[in-house]
Amino acid sequence: MCGIVGILGRHQVAPILIEALKRLEYRGYDSAGIATLDDGHLVRRRSVGKLVNLSDLLVRDPVRGESGIGHTRWATHGRPNETNAHPHQAGSVAVVHNGIIENFRELRAELEATGTGFETETDTEIIAQLCNRELKAGRSPVEAARATLARLRGAFALCFLFDGERDLLIAARRGSPLAIGYGEGEMYVGSDALALGPMTHRICYLEEGDHAILTRTSAEIFDADGQRVERPIADIPQENFHAEKGRFRHFMAKEIHEQPSVIAQSLQRYLGSDLRLSEFEERLDFTACERIVLVACGTANYACHVAKYWFETLARMNVEIEIASEFRYREPPVGPETLGIFVSQSGETADTLAALRYVRAHGGRIVSVINVETSTIARESDVALPILAGPEIGVASTKAFTCQLLVLAMLAITAGRQRGKLDAAECTRLAEALSGVPGLIAQALALEEDVAETAKSVARARDVLFLGRGPMFPLALEGALKLKEISYIHAEGYASGELKHGPIALVDQEVPVVVLAPYGPLFEKSLSNMEEVIARSGEIVLLSDANGLAMSGGKAAHTLELPSVEALTGPIVYAIPLQLLAYHCAIQKGTDVDQPRNLAKSVTVE
Repeated sequence: MCGIVGILGRHQVAPILIEALKRLEYRGYDSAGIATLDDGHLVRRRSVGKLVNLSDLLVRDPVRGESGIGHTRWATHGRPNETNAHPHQAGSVAVVHNGIIENFRELRAELEATGTGFETETDTEIIAQLCNRELKAGRSPVEAARATLARLRGAFALCFLFDGERDLLIAARRGSPLAIGYGEGEMYVGSDALALGPMTHRICYLEEGDHAILTRTSAEIFDADGQRVERPIADIPQENFHAEKGRFRHFMAKEIHEQPSVIAQSLQRYLGSDLRLSEFEERLDFTACERIVLVACGTANYACHVAKYWFETLARMNVEIEIASEFRYREPPVGPETLGIFVSQSGETADTLAALRYVRAHGGRIVSVINVETSTIARESDVALPILAGPEIGVASTKAFTCQLLVLAMLAITAGRQRGKLDAAECTRLAEALSGVPGLIAQALALEEDVAETAKSVARARDVLFLGRGPMFPLALEGALKLKEISYIHAEGYASGELKHGPIALVDQEVPVVVLAPYGPLFEKSLSNMEEVIARSGEIVLLSDANGLAMSGGKAAHTLELPSVEALTGPIVYAIPLQLLAYHCAIQKGTDVDQPRNLAKSVTVE
């Protein structure tokens, strides 16, 4: 959600800013802009829509300068237009901002009462106007920025650029992530390390409440109390910055097809050749907690929903699933007996981070399942478990979801063994099942041509229902979400048994019903649900294995034959055709697969 870049360089900065912003496109945006110091004076260029529009503008109307800031905006306050695009400027200061200033109305009223005029509808212009007022009062840029920061309430990552100050950037974070990159006679600021990867691999992350004063040779960092502090500089492996589509048309397609390899990488890290979950055993004690609270947003929340089934059946534990954005506002009872497991691809999800801090404040223990090991959620956890999916650029989560499921499955096995609910032989059997997942995913990916054909029919629908029982119910929710996200087709997921309690009213010949039903104890009940749909002229898309398809009697309009799976591994494998179905429906619809409208990859504001 929004992307920020700042550079104090030795070369013309405009093209470098554009390249860095391109690496932040995955976060979601509707306008973009840059500001540089051209001959020491602030100049701006802004445009609506994709970065190519800004690039074209810079060809027609170029800017010079070796210092600059850039921004991709995801609109919160104010419509997406050029006037509201960042950077915002007031007098001799320009600013880029990710976040929401909660007290902007009272600050705006205060400024207007003293004669300040405003050009935009945004909350961000308040920041520039406040800072400019402080500069006019005779404060230095550093003093003015600090005075401005002291007035702001809300979440933000900020970068200030000042007229006439060719060797100065001021960066600050509260709630939204911000990284500093160290170069040779150059310094950089970015919303995440991915933006800075081509320029440097030496990265430092600002902590909550930090602000930094940057020159080309130094970065002075101050904490929330104004005390000078040192933050560790990490040497980030270059493969963490690699984000190319390769032979694929979209990042989402590439990331779907990377799943066998990233799952294998995670298995190698945690399971090893001895099939023992040694790292989990050494770092976690499930006997010390009475309940687990699984907290996440969006797709990660559906991973938690699947994990609830696993923890309850394998470890016989009390488990609650929480939507992060609702959790802390209910003020639920939490204490030392509570283990909070927080799942986030980015590790920066604002609602999930706030929920984590609520559990921490009430004495609970914190485990995070994250993809970015240097993220805020990882740093604030007692135990952080990276899923090792690698950079995920497509807004719709694919490989991160299956890697989250894998790590959560291994956690559930560990809990079952530690609590005496699984013996050594059963743990080994389950571990062997997990070790076979990369091969099963490869088999599922081989169905892509059949999925693409099925998508031609599904893409014509205005509404689609997804049904599943047991752990396939959360997969139904996830399949519906994927379809909504990238094809803009209305879709809903339901527990199959709930069909007759309302959703069946929607069923007719125009509403495809996707049924997730691997052969097993619940299969006959799923067949009954299919008969109910068929009796109302509904079009069934059945995902099952050979036994299930044989028992279905050929009544489904479309079938996808998946490999036979264990109950534990089924949700991971069945996620693949759902991702492919959403992808190929989006292709049929002609939507922007990697950057669907109105969505952001990393939601760093409430």
